[in-house]
Amino acid sequence: MKELAGRLAALDPDAGAALRVISYFDRLIEGRAGLESLVRGAAVLAGCPARLVDEERGVRVRVEADGLRRDDDGPLDPAWPSAPLAPGGSAAVWLERAGPSGGVHAMVLERAAAAARAVLDRTRGRAPADAGTADPASLEVLLDAFATEHARHRAAVRLGLRDAAAARVVVTAEDGPRVEAMPSAGTRAPGTGGHRAGVGPAVPVRDLPASCAAARTALRFTAEGTDQDPGPRTVYADELGGLALLAESAGPATVPVPDVRALEHAVGSAPWAARTLHAVAFGTSLRAAAAELNVHHSTLQDRLAQAGHWLDWPVHEPHGRLRLQLALLLRRLHRNPASPGVAGAPGRRSPGGAADTA
Repeated sequence: MKELAGRLAALDPDAGAALRVISYFDRLIEGRAGLESLVRGAAVLAGCPARLVDEERGVRVRVEADGLRRDDDGPLDPAWPSAPLAPGGSAAVWLERAGPSGGVHAMVLERAAAAARAVLDRTRGRAPADAGTADPASLEVLLDAFATEHARHRAAVRLGLRDAAAARVVVTAEDGPRVEAMPSAGTRAPGTGGHRAGVGPAVPVRDLPASCAAARTALRFTAEGTDQDPGPRTVYADELGGLALLAESAGPATVPVPDVRALEHAVGSAPWAARTLHAVAFGTSLRAAAAELNVHHSTLQDRLAQAGHWLDWPVHEPHGRLRLQLALLLRRLHRNPASPGVAGAPGRRSPGGAADTA
């Protein structure tokens, strides 16, 4: 796309610039950018302040032309060019500039409005949010590491976290992230709704984006808890320690190391293999593993001998047990993709660059 835009710009500068605008907002949508990131992108691309106003949903976002400052106050000028989020609706994206929109400015408005509509439909639905209910749009801002501190503070207030000393993020495979305020003393088990869940550390509210990132990593270490996918359904990021580094090098798109391929072969060779190997790898002893599996100790020994043949390493020795633990963890990481971010994107570049959070 970037090469095509460059060639097109040589023939028609306006068309090339329009293509770059399209590509820019497409990347923000693919990265599940939040509302502030979209408005910031419109401001930077248009070279003037931009704002999104949706009174029905209670959304007002305004970003200065430099893309750095956010100030949601100030009256609207009907003479400013705008693009409605839906035909006949009052919600719209505005560019604070004189004169009609045309060329690149018109494209910025069109693409920003389409992207904002997609985010609002995803986070708030088409019905207005009722006072006192969870606010998904505010949650996106609160967990966006690239949102301004002022914007995240306002989002925290809207979510009822003004007086929370600490909070944590819980991410489930089905429902995505949510924030839990933590009690002043002690801890409590997170509500997961029966789903696999990653639990981030308890942190000050301003640091919740980091808790969210840690919770997403922890989620990748969870398992279904079945015979074919044994393991914990809830994982706490605080308990991973250095194991969290494994998540940076393994995933569905990476090639499994030989030990993981050997483990998959073993799991596919017998219905008892996955659960047995997990019990041996993470149990306190072979007798404890046999009790967990409800089999006789001699039966477990026979299974381990067969599993060692499939794996091509002895699992009852300390070194082999460590290899088995790592292989089981890597297997989960290969099966569990990284969940998409909540809001924002990773860095600011020029509008024509390869990436831009705006």
